[in-house]
Amino acid sequence: MRVSYNWLKEFVDIAASPQELAETLTAAGIAVETVEERGKNISRVYTGLIKSVAPHPNADRLAVCQVDCGRGEDLQIVTGATNIRAGQIVPVALEGARLAGGMVIKRAKFRGLESRGMLCAADELGVGEDHEGILILPPDTPVGRDVKTLFGLEDAILELDLTPNRGDCLSVYGVAREVAAVYNLPLRRPQPQLNFAGTDITRQVSVIVEEPELCRRYVARMVTGIKIGQSPLWMQNRLYTAGMRPINAIVDVTNYVMLELGQPQHAFDAASVADGRIIVRRAGAGERLVTLDNAERELDREMLLIADPEKAIGIAGVMGGLNSEVTDRTTTIVLESAYFDPASVRRTARKLNLRSEASSRFERSIDISGCALAADRAIELMVSIGAGVAAPGIIDVYPHPPAPKTIIVRPARVNAILGIKVPTEEIKRILSGLDFNPQGDEKGLAVTVPAHRSDIGREIDLVEEVARLHGYDRIPETLPYGDTTYGFRTAEQEAVERLRMLLAGLGLSEVVTYSFVDRGVFDRIRLPLDSELRRTIDIANPLSDDQTVMRTLLFPGLVQLLARNFQRRNTDAALFEMATVFRVQDDSPLPAEQPVLAVAAAGQSRRGWNKKGYEYDFFFLKGVLEQVGKVLNLGELTFKRLVDHPSFHPGRSAAVYAGQRLLGVAGELHPDVLEAYDLQARAVACEFDLAAALNLKQRTAAQIEDLPRYPGVDRDLAVVLPETTPAAEVMDLIAKKGGAILHKVTLFDVYKGKQIESGWRSLAFSLEFQAPDRTLTDQEVNKSMEDIKSALASLGGKLRQ
Repeated sequence: MRVSYNWLKEFVDIAASPQELAETLTAAGIAVETVEERGKNISRVYTGLIKSVAPHPNADRLAVCQVDCGRGEDLQIVTGATNIRAGQIVPVALEGARLAGGMVIKRAKFRGLESRGMLCAADELGVGEDHEGILILPPDTPVGRDVKTLFGLEDAILELDLTPNRGDCLSVYGVAREVAAVYNLPLRRPQPQLNFAGTDITRQVSVIVEEPELCRRYVARMVTGIKIGQSPLWMQNRLYTAGMRPINAIVDVTNYVMLELGQPQHAFDAASVADGRIIVRRAGAGERLVTLDNAERELDREMLLIADPEKAIGIAGVMGGLNSEVTDRTTTIVLESAYFDPASVRRTARKLNLRSEASSRFERSIDISGCALAADRAIELMVSIGAGVAAPGIIDVYPHPPAPKTIIVRPARVNAILGIKVPTEEIKRILSGLDFNPQGDEKGLAVTVPAHRSDIGREIDLVEEVARLHGYDRIPETLPYGDTTYGFRTAEQEAVERLRMLLAGLGLSEVVTYSFVDRGVFDRIRLPLDSELRRTIDIANPLSDDQTVMRTLLFPGLVQLLARNFQRRNTDAALFEMATVFRVQDDSPLPAEQPVLAVAAAGQSRRGWNKKGYEYDFFFLKGVLEQVGKVLNLGELTFKRLVDHPSFHPGRSAAVYAGQRLLGVAGELHPDVLEAYDLQARAVACEFDLAAALNLKQRTAAQIEDLPRYPGVDRDLAVVLPETTPAAEVMDLIAKKGGAILHKVTLFDVYKGKQIESGWRSLAFSLEFQAPDRTLTDQEVNKSMEDIKSALASLGGKLRQ
C-alpha cells in the first residue's frame, strides 16, 4: 500500500516529517518499508504554451517550437516529438533543469539550430510511464506554473507492508485514523456534500440479493448526464502515486474513493442493465462472462455474480463484465458499493486467477458500515469534476445489520500481561482514538468493536492494541521468571547432529530438496510398475505439475541436483540430505514418515598442491557409510553384492547390512538412470534407513579399552581367487578362522596380471595377531594361519608364495 503524505494531511494535521512518521508508524505495528520523496530531483520545470511548431530545415524528424514559459521571452526548443501542436500546454524543462531520472538539461544545438530547453514526457517527471510523446496538459492550465506544485510532487510516499489482518489500513483514511490515534490528534471524518437533480433512482432501478450470506449489503446510486473525459491532474497524480493507471473520469473516481476510504466500487452503464433490475446471485454451472480485460471466464456455482434478468454483468468483488462497461456512449451509470463475503471473493479470484485491487480489499474484509458513505463520496467527486449529475435517492439492501460486538477489557489484566502500569484513562484514550468507544472504569471497560476492525475478537486483541499504541519501547526489558525445564537433545537428535558434522567433515555438502515430486521420477529411476514405492500420497493443491505427490525415496532429488550442477559445468559434487520420506499406510489416512539418509556424488574431490583428487566411486561411498556406521555405533557394516536393484549398476552396487538388518542400498547408478536425468558422468548414490539404524540394539555407548601391553605378530597372506568372490567374504572368513588372537585383517593389494589366470585375481592381506594377556608364540600364530589357509582352500583359493 502506497500512501501519500499530503493526502494523509487532509484528514489529520501531522507535524512530524515523513521520515519521523514512518518510524512512529512502524513502532506502532504499521510497518513502513520505504519513504519515497517525489520530485526531490526535479527543478526548473514549468508549464509552457507552444506558440508555433515548424519543421526543422535540416532534419526531417525534428521540429522547432517557440514556447512561452511566462519568462518574458519565447524559447526556441528543438524536439523529435510528433504529438505536439500550436496552442498546447506542455511541461518545459529550462536550462539547468533536473528531471526525475537525474538528467540535467543544457543548451544544445541540433543540426545547426539552438535549443534552449526540452519538452517533457510523463515518465521524465515521475507522473506516469508514458515516453511515447510529450505530456499534454489541460488547456486551462496556467502558463509558467512550477510542475512540482501543479502535480503535487512536493510530497512523500510511504510504502506500507501490512499484515493480512489489517485490511482497514488499505486506505488513506484508515492510515490517517492510525496516525491520529498514535499522535492523539483529531481526525477529520469525510462528510460528502451532495446536490441532486432528476428522477429518483428507486423509480428506475431495483436490486434483489438472492445470496444474503455472500452479499450482506448492497448500495446503489445513480449519476446521469455522464461526460466521459479525463479526470483532473490532481486526481490522476494521486492514482499514479498509488500505483494505479488513470483511465477516465468515472473509473478514476471509483479507484480514487477505493484508495481514500478502502471501499471498492463499480460503475455499470445503466442502459446495459435489462429492465433496470440488478440481481446478486450465484453463477449457473458452465455460465460464461467476458470480463473487462476482454477475457472469457467460465464460472461455477461457487461464484457470486452481479446480473440482470437476462445475463451476468459482473463477478462480485473481482471484476465487471465487458457488456456493462462505461463507454463514450454512456449517459447514465449505476454505482455499486457493496460488501461481499471475503472467503467467497478469495475462492473466486483464485479459481479464475484474477486478482485485482478490489478483490484484495474484499478478501481482507472491508468496513460494511462504510458502503453508503463511499457511494456518497464518489457521487460528490463526479459532480465536482463535471462528470455527471447526481440522481436523488439511494438503494440500500441491508437485511441483517450485525449487532455491535462488545468485549470487556480489564485494565488490571492489561497491566498484568504487559508487565507495566498503564493508567485506565490512558487505556480509554488509546481505544477511543481507534474508534473502540470504551465505557467503564478500572474494574472493566465495555469496548464496542467498530465494523472496520473485523480482526478484533477477544480481550487479548485489545491488550495488543494498547501495547502498540502505548509504545513497545516503553515496556521495560525484564528477565523471564518462573519454573523452567532444562532443554537438551534426545539421544537420536544427538546422533543425527554427530552424523551431520561427520558428513560435512568428509567433504559432503548438505542440501534440502522438496518433499513434493512428480510421478515421472519413478520412471526415471526404473522402478517397476508394481513396486510398493509407487504408492504415493497425492497433493490436493500442488504448487506445480512437477510437485504432485509426496516423495517415497530421497536419493532421486539429489541425483536431480547433480544433473543440474553438471549442466552448469559444476561437474564435481558430493551431496547428502537427512530428511523424511512418506509411505502409504493401509490402516491410516496419514502417511508413515520415515527418516532417511541419502548421499549422491559425481566427479572427484578437490585437488590441492599437497594432495591428489580421488574419484567419487563406489569405494568412496562405501568409506562414507563405514564412517556413518562408526558414528552410530552400528559395529562393522557389511556390503553384499546387489544384482537386482533397478536403479543401480548390477556389478557396482551393494546392499548395506548391520548384522542381519538390511539398512539400505549403495552403489553406482544404472546407465539408464543417468541417461534419464541427462547426467553425463558416472555417479554414485545411496538410500540409508536412518530410523532403523538409530533403533538397532547394537547401538551402545563408545567403549574404552586399555592399550595393548604385549607385542603383536604381523603376517601377510596372498591368495588367488575367482573374480566373482567378494573380498569382504574372504575377509569375514579369515576373521572367523583366525580365532580370538587375530586382532585385525586389512586388504592391502589387489592384483591381476600375466602371472594370474584370466578370470582370477590375487588378494593380499595383512594379518595382525595379538593377545591382551600374554606374548603370542609362533606355534599359536602358525596354528591360526593353517586354519585360515585350509578355509581359503575350501573356497577354491590358491596361496601365492
